[in-house]
Amino acid sequence: MKPPETLPDAALQVQVEQDWPMPLHGQFACQPRELLALVGPSGAGKTSMLRCLAGLMRPARGRITVGHTTWLDTERGICLPPQQRHVGLVFQNYALMPHLNALDNVALSLLHLPARERRAKAAHWLDHVRLSADQQARRPAHLSGGQQQRVAVARALAREPRLLLLDEPFSAVDQMNRQGLYDLLADLRQELHIPIVLVTHDLTEARHLADQLVVMDAGQVLQQGTPARVYRSPRNARVADLVGVQNRFRGRWIGPQSPQDEADRAGWLQWLTPDGHPTHVHLRVRDKQRLGFGQDVSWIIQGDGLHLGQEMPTDPEGPALGEVTLQTTVTAVRNLGETTLADMRVDGLAGVALRIARSGPHRQGLTQGQSLSVRLDCDWVHVMPSRTG
Repeated sequence: MKPPETLPDAALQVQVEQDWPMPLHGQFACQPRELLALVGPSGAGKTSMLRCLAGLMRPARGRITVGHTTWLDTERGICLPPQQRHVGLVFQNYALMPHLNALDNVALSLLHLPARERRAKAAHWLDHVRLSADQQARRPAHLSGGQQQRVAVARALAREPRLLLLDEPFSAVDQMNRQGLYDLLADLRQELHIPIVLVTHDLTEARHLADQLVVMDAGQVLQQGTPARVYRSPRNARVADLVGVQNRFRGRWIGPQSPQDEADRAGWLQWLTPDGHPTHVHLRVRDKQRLGFGQDVSWIIQGDGLHLGQEMPTDPEGPALGEVTLQTTVTAVRNLGETTLADMRVDGLAGVALRIARSGPHRQGLTQGQSLSVRLDCDWVHVMPSRTG
């Protein structure tokens, strides 16, 4: 395998290759004080990858390093056991001892220290995760789900790990307590000079917390990048599906049509209906010079590139590549608290619909059956080869 590039001390670098008993392929990296989220559907291999990091599973081939320390190198016969990897683990089900109070649950992870020092250090970390002295004296059955998860976080951090692993840690916590745990994790990240890896199936949670996303499917790492980059420029249509890109369409690549297109590195894309029929709409988009004339493609556009008629453009000079105005009819409106989600049928394009989320005053006038013009900013269009193209 190609050796990973050198990263700063304490950074996590992972390369794993395995075909059996379950496929697991790919590489990724996480810097100190970064939170990296492994996302993907059930069976994608997220938890298996976490087990490889913790030393609970040895892949057929691979290399895992944290800083200058090698935890796994199958070519050199190195595979450190879990107790030598200094990993902090936080599980979905908390895994607390029911007969011990919160303080003793954390102290149990510090048996290498004298008894008095164990309890003092356990109390320090429980204070750090904002549990009162009264709560520290309670057994898990007398703590809320959010409080139990704080005990689990304190226990994971008490051993001063070099890597913190979070396996769907908030999925069993109600939404109100979950926000408090998000805030706690954000504060802890400023203090911990270690990489943090989160496994989650909740895309909103991943976008809210993560500096980096690693998208997995069927045991394969498909893409790593910041949430903004992955959502704006997914590597392929499967990644777009997995991260929940709402506005994805079919198209046919026409390419540059003028010297100005060549100078601007722009090309033309014909919009196709969902069943593959050509439409009259052509979009002037960025040309990455990877597509051939007439090639079938998938393309996406984020909500940032869709402007309702009454909205002012963000750039007074307009989009660099141009824009297209579409006439639409609102078919459904859903109020999601501070955000409103609207589905819009594009008039004249059979079967084509847009989904737009709006907050603030721009959402107040959205009603079902309403006719609206939508300006599509071609700078935000991202084109991908079709899976069958």
